[in-house]
Amino acid sequence: MRLTPGPAREIDLDRIDLFDLDLYSFGDPHPVWDAMRLRAPLHHQVLPDGREFWSVTRYDDVCRVLGDHREFTSERGTVVTHLGTDDVAAGRLMTSTDPPRHTQVRRAIGRHLTARAVAPWEERIRRTVVRFLAPALDGEPFDLAEQALRLPAIVTGPILGIPERDWDELVRLTAMVTAPSDPHFRLGGEAATLAISHHELVTYVTERVKRRRAEGGADGSLLDRLMTVHAGDAPLTDEEIALDGYSILLGANVTTPHTVSGTVLALVERPDQFARARADPSLVPNLVEEGLRWTSAACNFMRYAVHDTPIGGGTIPARAAVVAWIGSANRDATRFPDPHTFDLTRNAKAQIAFGFGPHYCVGAPLARLTLRIFFEELLRHPGTIELDGEPEHLRSYFIAGMTHLPVVARKRAAP
Repeated sequence: MRLTPGPAREIDLDRIDLFDLDLYSFGDPHPVWDAMRLRAPLHHQVLPDGREFWSVTRYDDVCRVLGDHREFTSERGTVVTHLGTDDVAAGRLMTSTDPPRHTQVRRAIGRHLTARAVAPWEERIRRTVVRFLAPALDGEPFDLAEQALRLPAIVTGPILGIPERDWDELVRLTAMVTAPSDPHFRLGGEAATLAISHHELVTYVTERVKRRRAEGGADGSLLDRLMTVHAGDAPLTDEEIALDGYSILLGANVTTPHTVSGTVLALVERPDQFARARADPSLVPNLVEEGLRWTSAACNFMRYAVHDTPIGGGTIPARAAVVAWIGSANRDATRFPDPHTFDLTRNAKAQIAFGFGPHYCVGAPLARLTLRIFFEELLRHPGTIELDGEPEHLRSYFIAGMTHLPVVARKRAAP
């Protein structure tokens, strides 16, 4: 979807379809979200097939929906592609579980992904990023969006304990889960694509667990650590390990590539910001936070109201689905003045691109480290980065990203 909104236009909120895939692959949803925050902070839509959902778009309301599991549960599903069918893994899959069980599983994983825990990986990640960027910075035509899909696997594969031979297939499968209607990843219809990708990912982790048990040991990788996790007084079952491994693979692969591509595009379109970042490396952490706010790669998450709940000037009925639009919250002018301006000097630390509340992304410290290193290395290049073709946007109402971003690096002419 377009990250820089086009000209202002009239928005008929009674007729807007937030599940219109064209709005995200070819269109401009930010003016729609602007209108919703102003005129309909609680919005109700009924789809042609009878499914219905409520939407919140203001920053404080989005944080409330994501942050309070007593009012808005995750235990019926959390992604909009499951709207209308309760998640069969609810209560077992970490992302579809509320505290206290969610907290128990998350804490066991999260202690290996704190900022302190991932800091020793910096030099290895830097070597990986340098190798990744080498073809682009040598002046070869480079499709950043296409290549960046593989970047998280290159960085996290060794941490997760996934052999290199499996990286490309897992990247493809996780893309199928999050963008099942995009022609680059679709296999048949959307439902078939989701079913195939879910089955293949869960099977991959299941087989890995079986192999580890047969070998009688573990290599200390993050996926292996799931085999030692307890929820309450009992260890996770093999099925629960497979489901949580599936969740970790999704989290590792999905959002970072689109944050990279969207932030690079913002810099290419704003040479003054690019020059300022290159001239002052101390701005890179700011650039990362502004890039996260600007791209909001996971642009929404879903919850279900536990009971009739007043919010946004209305009431969400008990058991109704509510979509919290992160992409809108991160452009709320009450929290981020002049929100449609990309400004790397902005203090954007309040952005919620990693979510909010109990389900705040457990891998956020590793993602931030990877993004910082990526932009530090990109900005070392002394020339310019230019578009070498038109961006192509992902066909998804869940993930805001690109499938193609052709760029070329050009060396500065000698004075």
